[in-house]
Order: sequence, then C-alpha cells, then structure tokens
Amino acid sequence: MTSGPLTKAQIRVERLALRDALSVEERQSKSQSIAAHGTNGLRFAAGTIVSGFMPIRSEVDLRPLMEALRGKAARVCLPVMLDRETIIFREFAKGTELVKSGFGTTGPDESAAMLDPDILLVPLSAFDANGQRIGYGAGHYDRAIARLHAKGLNPTLIGIAFDCQEVPSVPAQAHDVALDAVLTESGLRYFNNRTAQ
Repeated sequence: MTSGPLTKAQIRVERLALRDALSVEERQSKSQSIAAHGTNGLRFAAGTIVSGFMPIRSEVDLRPLMEALRGKAARVCLPVMLDRETIIFREFAKGTELVKSGFGTTGPDESAAMLDPDILLVPLSAFDANGQRIGYGAGHYDRAIARLHAKGLNPTLIGIAFDCQEVPSVPAQAHDVALDAVLTESGLRYFNNRTAQ
C-alpha cells in the first residue's frame, strides 16, 4: 500500500516536532543569527511599520530583532487577538508593557496605537522554496492578511522559522497567499525573484 503526499496537518505536526526538539540553547543561538541576518538584510525607510511577535512554545525569539529594527527607525507592532477570528496590530514602543492577549500570546493593551504593518513577520509551522507556508491551523494570519489586502494594502510577508521547518513542498491551495521571503538562521531569502523593498 502506497501512501500519498503528506497533508498540511501531518507536515505541521512533523515540523513542529523538529522545532520542539531543538534545545533552548540552540533556539537562542539560532534566534540571534536570525536577528543578525534580519538587521543586515531588511531594507526599509524610517517610520516603516514592522509587525513582529512574542515567542510562544518553541518559536524563534524575535525580541533581539525587534529591538534592532527599532534602532533602525522602524515602528514595531505586535499582533493582538481580539477574538478567535481576529488579529489586530498594536504599536510596541520601547518600554511598552505587555498584557495577556489570548491564546498564550502577549501584546500591548488598548492604550497602544493600532497600526497596519508594511512588513509582516509571520510565524509558521513549515515553508517551502516557493514561499508557501503552513501556519498553526487556525487561519489567524490568513484573515489578517486578507483584511489588509481589503484595505488596499500589500504588506511584505516574511516567514520566520528555523531551517528545520523547510519542507520540499507545501500542498498549497488557490486561496493561500505566498510569502515574499523567509528569514531563518541561514539568512534572508526572497522567493520567486522578489527583491527587497
């Protein structure tokens, strides 16, 4: 009996298990490499709005990168879960206190400005060399990206992952929005002849 290609759910489980298997020290070291590559590789004008995220579970720790981007005059924001369906983005200025914002995440409270990101740093479970990604299964970022597109905005989408999360092929569907680039400990890689903004 031959088995077909893996489903998105199977790929998600497999790649998150590999990410979980990295030691805390490995994740911190790789996160520092990601911060260095992102700081050197991302090009943007002062005042550009960049959405990062606070790490949960075994995710890349973006705090060093977000700090560096702030130092390059980016306005950093974080996703905040309003409900099971909706992510908004609130400004994460230096010294901003973070509060629990649902689903294990933290973000700025209602006093922080709501922003629309120009560059979206996207957490993911898996990605391939065509820029297709598999999220965590709830579709939060897909809906957030769709809302930005509905406003006429076209943010640069950069997947954030460790190298071990790359797969040969993601079974993409017509509605899936491809990443513009991925940032891992090996560097910043743009897809499909896309280039830095």
